[in-house]
This record gives sequence, C-alpha cells and structure tokens, in this order.
Amino acid sequence: MTKLKITAIGNSAGVILPKELLEKLRASKGDTLSVTETKNGINLSAFDDQIDRQMEIANRIMRENRNLLKKLAE
Repeated sequence: MTKLKITAIGNSAGVILPKELLEKLRASKGDTLSVTETKNGINLSAFDDQIDRQMEIANRIMRENRNLLKKLAE
C-alpha cells in the first residue's frame, strides 16, 4: 500500500505520485491517466485513446437502446 497526501495546487487539490508508482502505471509527467470507480475503490491506469472511444460508443448505445436492454435483461 502506498500512502499519498492530498496537496493544494492553486485552487485545486492533487496528489504527487512517487516514481515507483509512475513506473507501475507506465506513465510519466504530462501523461493522462484514466480513473475508474470500482466496487473496491478507485482504479488508476494509463489513458488509452482506443478504449476511451470504445467506451463512448458503448455509452451512446446503452443510452439510445435503454428500453431494449432492460427487456433483454429480464
């Protein structure tokens, strides 16, 4: 477990990720991270444009076909 402190950054707040954690995320300064909420907490991962586009499409389909998906779930 890594303990991180929330720090004031201007009018916002943030955490500083240690070098070891950045290496595990395969991320570096200036990169974008994905934040996903799970039943066990928050998951951080390297941002992937392709996955982001796929999630946008999936969300649009779920919105547009909400009633159909409810029927299929029954």
